[in-house]
Amino acid sequence: MYERNIDIVVPNDLGEALVAVKAGSTLEADLRLECIHEGILVTADVTGKAAGECGRCLIDIELPVRVHFVELFAYDLDEAYECAVQDDHVDLEPLIRDAVVLSLPFQPVCRRDCPGLDPETGERRATSPELEPSDVQDPRWSALLEFQASESISTDDDIQAVPDREEK
Repeated sequence: MYERNIDIVVPNDLGEALVAVKAGSTLEADLRLECIHEGILVTADVTGKAAGECGRCLIDIELPVRVHFVELFAYDLDEAYECAVQDDHVDLEPLIRDAVVLSLPFQPVCRRDCPGLDPETGERRATSPELEPSDVQDPRWSALLEFQASESISTDDDIQAVPDREEK
């Protein structure tokens, strides 16, 4: 068994959407490599910081990234393993990249109850609490505004069954 803590400088952005681990930032990896009969078992905990912008109010945010994975690098390429030991080495870069990118939120927010932007003025609602959302009616629904529902409510007592055949 071999344990190692390494710092990885990210060569390219990890992530393409609103938030990503930026190139040049550092990821800390706690690795444990174990030699077993089938190959090398790698257990990794990777931590770092992702930067981007809130999906609702568009302010800059920084989010913690923490991923954990366990992967077996097989000695024999004939088996149905995804990863293999090559020249007595294991390549962790694709695993770390995939785990970090998949852990990033699709729509990051600065806080859970972020009110976002005002659709009319474009100002942040969090900094301008006096902004009240206006009830703008969609013109496509205007025909339904004229529709009046019936005020009388029918009950089962109003419905009478008429027999189709007479009994003898």
